[in-house]
Amino acid sequence: MDTRPLFVGDTEPEGVLYGITIRSPIARGALISLECPKLPASYTLVRSTDIPGKNNLDEFSLPVLAAESLSYIGEPVALLIGPDPVKVEKLAGQIRVITGEELPNLYPHAVPEGAVLARRDIAAGETADAFKEAAAIVEGTYTTGIQDHWYSEPAGAVAVWKSGKEDRGRITVHTATQWPFQVLRSVANVLNFPRNRVTVAPSAIGIHLDGKLWYPSLLACHAALGAFITKKPVKILLSRIEDFRYSPKRNGAEIRIRSALGNRGQLLATEISVLADLGAYGVFTDEILDRTCLGSLGSYKPENIRIQGQAVSTNIPPAGPFAGFGMAQGFFAMERHVSAIADILHQDPMEWRMDNIPGKKRLLAIGAPVSDAIPAGLLDTAAAMGDYRRKWASYEMLREYRRQNGKAAKYETLRGIGIATAYQGSGLLYPGNDRGVYDVELTLDKEGTLEIRTGMVASNDEYVYIWRKIAAEVLSIEAGDIRVVSGNTALGIDSGPATLSRNITAVTRLVERACMALRKQRFRDPLPITVRRSCRPVKKTGWTGVPFDENVFTRLAWGVAVVETEIDPIAFIPKIRGVWLGIDGGKILSEERARRSLKFSVIQALGWASREAIGYTEGRIPDHQFDHYDIPAPQDIPPIHIDFIWNDTVHPKGIGELPFHCVPAAFVQAVSQAADYPFNRIPLTARDVWDAKKLKTGEEDI
Repeated sequence: MDTRPLFVGDTEPEGVLYGITIRSPIARGALISLECPKLPASYTLVRSTDIPGKNNLDEFSLPVLAAESLSYIGEPVALLIGPDPVKVEKLAGQIRVITGEELPNLYPHAVPEGAVLARRDIAAGETADAFKEAAAIVEGTYTTGIQDHWYSEPAGAVAVWKSGKEDRGRITVHTATQWPFQVLRSVANVLNFPRNRVTVAPSAIGIHLDGKLWYPSLLACHAALGAFITKKPVKILLSRIEDFRYSPKRNGAEIRIRSALGNRGQLLATEISVLADLGAYGVFTDEILDRTCLGSLGSYKPENIRIQGQAVSTNIPPAGPFAGFGMAQGFFAMERHVSAIADILHQDPMEWRMDNIPGKKRLLAIGAPVSDAIPAGLLDTAAAMGDYRRKWASYEMLREYRRQNGKAAKYETLRGIGIATAYQGSGLLYPGNDRGVYDVELTLDKEGTLEIRTGMVASNDEYVYIWRKIAAEVLSIEAGDIRVVSGNTALGIDSGPATLSRNITAVTRLVERACMALRKQRFRDPLPITVRRSCRPVKKTGWTGVPFDENVFTRLAWGVAVVETEIDPIAFIPKIRGVWLGIDGGKILSEERARRSLKFSVIQALGWASREAIGYTEGRIPDHQFDHYDIPAPQDIPPIHIDFIWNDTVHPKGIGELPFHCVPAAFVQAVSQAADYPFNRIPLTARDVWDAKKLKTGEEDI
């Protein structure tokens, strides 16, 4: 039975102290000093000089508490800890952070050389010659905005200090984390502890969209540092607005694409420029930049390519991964680009895709071999679900009619339909300090009870259900006799970060392999029997010269999205009439759970594409954006239809990020057809449609 609390907020150890973060008031400059009033005896101010170990998170250069320099508004500089949360907040308001302010870097196009975190210059073939021979050249700039994870509980952590003789000083940390062993390593490094004196007991993470991958480690270090200094339990839980302002967001990106076309409209060459704004410190820089560059090629591979990419640091809070680590930004750009190509050629965008997506096995540009090409018929499946061909032709005829007659009728409802395709791999390209070696362990005891132990943290019980189902089928035992124990680092089983569909791919394969091994041994060896199975990266040198795990993109899941929209003739609000998804996810272990996961991702992808408009102004998110942050409500959710191409002969593939990769581009294409205007950025709002119509008609009142 799982006895973990539902949320960090539910964890209230006896004698707990409460912490609040003292933050930088400036975007860039020097930290000179802290002016603090005299504190009561039971209250403690913790600064960077109180850190006994390393002042940074494991894997990343991001400091736990700023020591000398400040890099963004809201950067933690100190912690105030005490027994009364109301008084802690009141005293924190009296502390002054004395700074020497400098001119911040707030615009990714204008950062100095030292703010460039990483560069890519990837070339294959001769793009210059191809452009000279081109029958047509198409170019465009595509921008994607930031997005908040908006999970059910703000980030937080509770650290419990144990000082009994048998403990010799130990820390147990409770936090909602996708990566418990990264929390463990970070806390151990900060406290200068051996790792066996730190235990991480993850609380329920809920729906997170990768927002709880690295950021909980920062809060865990704060709570653990407070507990170490006070020798009492310490709880730090951000307020909702504090979390909204300072937690990681999906990073913004600008991608420019220029393509040379042949006489039949085929791609001869493509030149791509990627600019990714990762905020301060650059967390997961290489992973995000390389995935954005790879996504910006889409599902196409012209013989001649040139990709120039930059990840830059600006003085806003650190950006982070968000359901795909940048691939969604790249796919949006290329899918919009190929729709623009089809529009210029007066061709159905679906037909252009069918003619230009390679149908055979190949290498991705990064160097990963692809064993699973896009299935024949997947585009047709999605198109048939949404009646795409008939609707596209009808809406195109209406668009041409409006062009010939000058403009649409004043109160005419405008409709459009879009299509986009994308793929998804599973797992991180670049293993970190854990070297990418992950384990699961199974034990079958004398009573016939099976225990599955994994370090993986799941957002719900879906994976527990799947692992029990696999074990029951392989070992011919009742599901009720199978117990899954996961997450707690005291197990000593590191199953890696719960991200990029690793639960359903890597961990599920390990569980299946361990069950097969148990089946071979159970009638030969005496019970209990314990089996451990591991996976490790298959390293290959990629386009940067740095080895990556080629397993990540070997088995690709594929998705095709069709989105139909209409534009309200009064308010100019793009309304989504329906979404249709065709999915190749390999072996679907639970269709009900797969549908639920995909529908949720579709809703979040539509929110990013159509309404979640936020941004930094002079280094901070204005308060009114918090008050009016527009996430999809139940009444806003359109009909969503999903069909799977079944293939029980292959392993399950990760599918959770596919809607983020293809739905936004299909939505924007649909609105572009309806409005007869080439929109190239998201989020796309009613204001954008209104501005486009005004630009087309030249009328102030439309």
